[in-house]
Amino acid sequence: MDTLSDVNQQTVRAPLHQFSVPLSATRRGARLARLLAAEQLGTWGLPLDPARLVIAELAANAVLHGRVPGRSFRLTLSVVRPGTLRVEVADTRGEHLPVPGRADAEAPAESGYGLLLVEELADRWGVRCGPVPCKTVWAEMDFAPCP
Repeated sequence: MDTLSDVNQQTVRAPLHQFSVPLSATRRGARLARLLAAEQLGTWGLPLDPARLVIAELAANAVLHGRVPGRSFRLTLSVVRPGTLRVEVADTRGEHLPVPGRADAEAPAESGYGLLLVEELADRWGVRCGPVPCKTVWAEMDFAPCP
């Protein structure tokens, strides 16, 4: 029979790898998110694509649609289990929830389709609200673990 401690260890597991960094909600911050993520994935021996494209889109969305002047966004990368990378981008605009495929009325040819790319490249993705005023857009990608 399992003790409470055994059950807790089975249900709440620390990620195998984790990297988290706050970045300025600017174009430079989005670029730095892409560069730091590529470096970290390489350090962990993980494939860069399609994660690099998903990270670029989520970071760009945080800067364009989730920006609050004077506040940053946070990039978190986790290997949650062998073969699964989780990308999270948290910003401080919790009231502005992303909707895939809905173009921005002000710039219909240039905006609103990035989450379709995320949906296509990621195996799973979603939005987690809170703590107020934040939201986190996350995506998980499965890859073949190295032997």
